[in-house]
Amino acid sequence: MLHVAICDDEENEIEYLKYAVEDWAKKEDIITNIETYASAESFLFQYEECKNYQILLLDVEMSGMSGIDLAKKIRQNQDNVEIIFITSHFEFIGVGYEVDALHYLVKPVKAGKMEEVLSKAKCKIEAGEPSIIIHYEGEVVKLYEKEILYLESLSHYVTIYTKGKEYKIKANISTFAQKLSEDFYQTHRSYLVSLKHIMRISRDSVTLDNGGQVPLARGKYDQINRAYIERN
Repeated sequence: MLHVAICDDEENEIEYLKYAVEDWAKKEDIITNIETYASAESFLFQYEECKNYQILLLDVEMSGMSGIDLAKKIRQNQDNVEIIFITSHFEFIGVGYEVDALHYLVKPVKAGKMEEVLSKAKCKIEAGEPSIIIHYEGEVVKLYEKEILYLESLSHYVTIYTKGKEYKIKANISTFAQKLSEDFYQTHRSYLVSLKHIMRISRDSVTLDNGGQVPLARGKYDQINRAYIERN
């Protein structure tokens, strides 16, 4: 499934873009979840709570916060969403390089060009950074490994601690040990830690870049130091 957001302050433009995405997805036999927003502010409010969008079709010129300003806020967290700008003016195209936009589509957007850019975004996502999919509170959520600090297992539940949110789900930590890349190390039978977020390693604990600490089992000090050097 691809999670797509459309942000535009013109209702007719939103309807057209949504139809274009649905038509492309049907041709490509892809399941999509499409959410629409009439302002940058409304998108940002939702995005702070759930950052699972993979493609964002974003109008450059909107009342209130502009699409450019919204894109800059998104990139402050180095999020991986593929941004496709929609604009009526060519002079905005240069700004896209600042926020790593995938492409600019000029209004009126042609269906063929839209399909081409969406396919390009899909290819980038499929070849993108490591991630895992979890089921959380009735939703399918995609978590990029770089966002995950550590995982903690307790009483048949696993809590995934990310930079901005905690996800508690019914699962076994051994399942995640198999799914996650070698950037994660099991410091203890109940903990999996991202080697990319470690700041300090002591004999009995590991300190992360958010200031948090997790226990380190006896006899694992040398092993985790070797793993840390190899993966950083």
